[in-house]
Amino acid sequence: MKNKFLSGFTLVELMITVAIIAIIAAIAYPSYQEQVRETRRANAQADLLELSSYMERYYTERFTYTGAVLPFITSPKQGGTAFYNLSFQGNPDANSYTIQAVPTGADRCGTMTINEVGQRNAGGANCW
Repeated sequence: MKNKFLSGFTLVELMITVAIIAIIAAIAYPSYQEQVRETRRANAQADLLELSSYMERYYTERFTYTGAVLPFITSPKQGGTAFYNLSFQGNPDANSYTIQAVPTGADRCGTMTINEVGQRNAGGANCW
């Protein structure tokens, strides 16, 4: 006598499940990628603020920004992959400097900068 109730999934049920998972992944993955970019951007902003603080200490000791060299030039400071390159925008003079964080990959904010008076600038809206 055959068992009338067979257990398992049909191909249609399996395909519906796969389609639902694909739709959820298509929505979630771009959101995840943006969160990763925002985290990297926040790290670069913290590094810019740290370098700005370093420059103020430099000025306090020498009464000039001229001749300053950044203690690190990538963000993050440690690790294998640099997501931002940090440098001066131009050369610092006696009374002013601008430090920039240039993204190594795609970033909607583009280059972020900070200067001696703490003025922050970025290429996109809501980036600082």
